[in-house]
Amino acid sequence: MTSPENIGDELSRYDYVLPRELIAQEALPNRADARLMLIDRARQSIDHAHVRDLPQILRAGDVMVVNDSKVVPARLVGFRTLTQGRWEGLFLREGEQGVAELLGKTRGRLQVAETVTLRDLEGRDQGRLVVVANGNEGKVLMRPEPLEDWTSVMERCGRVPLPPYIRNGQMVDDDRVRYQTVFARSAGSVAAPTAGLHFTPDLIQRLRQAGLAFVSVTLHVGLGTFRPIQSAKLEDHQMHSEFGEISDSVVKRLNMSRSEGGRTIAVGTTSVRVLESAAANAPDLKLSAWKGETDLFIRPGHSFRTVDGLMTNFHLPKSSLMVLVSTFAGHELIRQAYQEAIQQRYRFYSYGDCMLIL
Repeated sequence: MTSPENIGDELSRYDYVLPRELIAQEALPNRADARLMLIDRARQSIDHAHVRDLPQILRAGDVMVVNDSKVVPARLVGFRTLTQGRWEGLFLREGEQGVAELLGKTRGRLQVAETVTLRDLEGRDQGRLVVVANGNEGKVLMRPEPLEDWTSVMERCGRVPLPPYIRNGQMVDDDRVRYQTVFARSAGSVAAPTAGLHFTPDLIQRLRQAGLAFVSVTLHVGLGTFRPIQSAKLEDHQMHSEFGEISDSVVKRLNMSRSEGGRTIAVGTTSVRVLESAAANAPDLKLSAWKGETDLFIRPGHSFRTVDGLMTNFHLPKSSLMVLVSTFAGHELIRQAYQEAIQQRYRFYSYGDCMLIL
């Protein structure tokens, strides 16, 4: 458990300068060959290994908590039917009666009842979306015309929603597989829970043989995870809500493991947020089954109740994820870790290397 730091730390504390060539543009051929920085909070030490070494690093009885959310091909491109002006949208979530919320980008403002013509990967026209209402911050409510399932729309026209630091967001065919974890089951994310990208069926089998267990939770990654912090004080930042879920059977498995001395190892910050949200919403602040929306922003002052270790990628400066990791491991230790990662030429961000904090 980390000691609280002063709430109200300036955002600049979570800044760092990263050489552009260290931003990974492609996934490694073998996911488990990624480098793994080992951070020991008790010893205040930093060591180096590879993800493939996890069976020798972790111990029997530990339980790894993975996010089973599946990335949907949420990036849509097309043009405004009337003016032919370029349009691009990111599917965020589906509501009622076929109406979904998208983050749209075009010159000017879409008008209610206006339509957008979609284009598939080959540049062919593939149906239309009609504007139902405009929201804030570029959001727009739309529905297919004629009405059809959004899953079909995205399968026909959608692109993998890569972050802009990977090839300016432009996907290649390989991204359909590489930007998806082997745990992906529940469709709903607009970005991959990237710590899970390092696992392969072979590595999972070797970890099970070493006495570790895996359980799944769900957090559909949305804008809340990646929205930049723009306020000078952290307490002024408001996260967008995201859907999360943890079942009663998973809770029982984790509680049993902990009672027997096993550790809960969260694979990714999204898994942390599900676990901590579930505890925060329980009457006794203990881990309980939970399902709902969470806007939990883990920042200095947060007391971790459910997590003993965290496996996570390297995050963008001044991001809520950088704040979360610094809160878990301690600001100074994470600052040193990022400096060393840059010196050691680690690969950063979604397709990059990772760290294990114990």
